[in-house]
Amino acid sequence: MEMQHKNDIPGYTYGTIALAQSPVSLADFELMKQSVLYGEDDTRYLRLSYDIVKDHVDAILDVWYGFVGSTPHLLASFTAKGDGKPLGDYLAAVRKRFGQWILDTASAEYDQKWLDYQHEIGLRHHRTKKNQTDNAASTDIVPFRNLFALIFPITFTLKPFLAKGNYSGEDVERMYLAWVKSCLLQVTLWSHAYVKEGDF
Repeated sequence: MEMQHKNDIPGYTYGTIALAQSPVSLADFELMKQSVLYGEDDTRYLRLSYDIVKDHVDAILDVWYGFVGSTPHLLASFTAKGDGKPLGDYLAAVRKRFGQWILDTASAEYDQKWLDYQHEIGLRHHRTKKNQTDNAASTDIVPFRNLFALIFPITFTLKPFLAKGNYSGEDVERMYLAWVKSCLLQVTLWSHAYVKEGDF
């Protein structure tokens, strides 16, 4: 499967020289996959989900943004430092990249470029680089407790969309579990910026 990268999304720097190399090696990542029981079947089921989710990206984002927007402590990461009001332009810019993240996740292309971009995503949630991509006057960090806990609502609310494809209940369940594993792996990679040096 050929990964569909959109070069016209502001701040989407996947595969560019702007990215630093991930401190996590591909060999390390293979061990991480073993830890979460991620196998070749999971890659196959993620890619099977691609043709489903690509047709529902906006609807999926509506659900996710609706949840975050109605949950004050989650929305806080997208609010202005000064008055605490939501930053519409910031939310809109992030939404475009979030939509591409859905497609990237379903593409399941685990090469060095992908690994480097995961590191960049982590930095952008951490105080190291948060707000820089969109020049946003927002909070300094996305608290890791919120980032990690979001794995459940993100994957659980995706499941009804996976059921929209012409697949059996068993296939839908396998796609769902592959998404859970992928999200666990990605958020673990993002955590590198949050973990004390030498402890990852």
